[in-house]
Amino acid sequence: MWLKYGVDEDGKLVNIEDTNRGKTSLKCPYCDSGLTAKKGNRKEHHFAHTEETCRPVAKREFPVLPLYDNFNIHLSGKDLQQLKLLWKEYGLKNHSISYELIPSNLIKAGMLKKNVYTVPPGYEFTPFGKIPVGGLEFALFNEVQEPLLFKKLLKLELAFNHALHKNAPDLAHRFTDLKLYRAQVKRILSCTLYFLEIQTNKGTLYKIGVTERRVTERVAEVERDLLAHYQTVAIRVLGTWSHRGNVELYFKHCYQDFNYPIGTLTEYYKFNTEDALFVLRDLQEMKTKVLSPVEIDILEDSKSPILVAV
Repeated sequence: MWLKYGVDEDGKLVNIEDTNRGKTSLKCPYCDSGLTAKKGNRKEHHFAHTEETCRPVAKREFPVLPLYDNFNIHLSGKDLQQLKLLWKEYGLKNHSISYELIPSNLIKAGMLKKNVYTVPPGYEFTPFGKIPVGGLEFALFNEVQEPLLFKKLLKLELAFNHALHKNAPDLAHRFTDLKLYRAQVKRILSCTLYFLEIQTNKGTLYKIGVTERRVTERVAEVERDLLAHYQTVAIRVLGTWSHRGNVELYFKHCYQDFNYPIGTLTEYYKFNTEDALFVLRDLQEMKTKVLSPVEIDILEDSKSPILVAV
């Protein structure tokens, strides 16, 4: 939960990925203090206050997209480890799990559910339970995540509306929360997800990524990047999916064991032929994204009725 947006001189929100590393002219959207862009190789790229960090950021109170960059679903380290072991032993094999083997916390957290059709009756993974282990198909992941995205948007609008009518002291904070969240939703909707097959003189690579520009422009950049490491590079676009910027980080979560960093380039993967076909099939089974009226308003930078009232 890092601060990913700063405010420029025109009052527009600027994402960390559109900023150069180091001290910036951007301001914190909560307290108007200066920001420094932290863009190293270990932690997620984020903004830090140049001086003292304000309370909303220090307390990690600003809103983030559900199931976007954190897939552990707030499980404790012990519960997550137990879930992974159960997935490896039973989930991958689609076997029923005996109740005696399951920590009660995993059932309470909605990770596992009873299946009365097995003999004897046992437990199986829920869609939520498959997300931390990277076992949920992309099409089903979208079905799980999208309602959560808009449930949280509604919650933020209601919180702001309540603060507005009560003239609450945290009104400005709630207003900023709502603007930041809408900016994050706009960013993932603005992006096209792409999947590339790359033939080099040293073998075949695959790349996942998102772009707000034409995919052909991004492919040209990828080729230039790789020619610094390989003698020959031939790129084939295996698929593109509009408005699916939400899937990129979940893809990385699912296939982290296949990740193949090339210097500072981190979005490359090595799959054998069978695995590559499986991955592509998983991506192709995603439904074409049909934008809702709310999503269209966000993409067009239209304000919600509440913000219009302000």
